[in-house]
Amino acid sequence: MDILDLVFVIWAFFLQIVLIVHFAIRKRFLNTYTLKIGWIVYALGIPAAMISVVQMFGEKSWEFWTGGLLFASFGLFGVWVEYIKKIHWRKPLRISIALPYLCLYLSSIMFYWWPLGRLSLSLWLVFSLLFSLAAVLNIRSH
Repeated sequence: MDILDLVFVIWAFFLQIVLIVHFAIRKRFLNTYTLKIGWIVYALGIPAAMISVVQMFGEKSWEFWTGGLLFASFGLFGVWVEYIKKIHWRKPLRISIALPYLCLYLSSIMFYWWPLGRLSLSLWLVFSLLFSLAAVLNIRSH
C-alpha cells in the first residue's frame, strides 16, 4: 500500500464515520444541527474531489478516484436542491429528485467500498459493517 492508497483508506473511513454521526443525530437535532449546519456533509464533496484529483494525477486506477467525484456531484446536487432551491422532496417523495439524489449518494459510497476490497479484505469487511450501520441510521432518521 502506497501513500495514495493510505489517503484513500483514511478518507473513505473518515467520510463513512461522519455520515454515521450525521445520520445518528440529524432527526433528534433537526433545528439545532441539521437545518443550520447539515450542509457540511455536502461540503465534504470539496475535499473528496481534491483527493480524487490527487489520485488521478498519481495515476491511480479509475475506481480509486471515481467515488470522490461522485460524492462531489452528490454534494453539489444536495446543496442545489436543499439550500439554493429549497425543494421539499422527502415528504411527499419527489421521485425526480430522490432518484438522482440516491443514485449519486449510493454510487459514491460504493466507489469507496469496492476499491477497499482491492486493497484488503479486512478493510472491505470493516467498511461493510460501517456502511450497514450508516444505512440503518439513515433510514431510521427519516
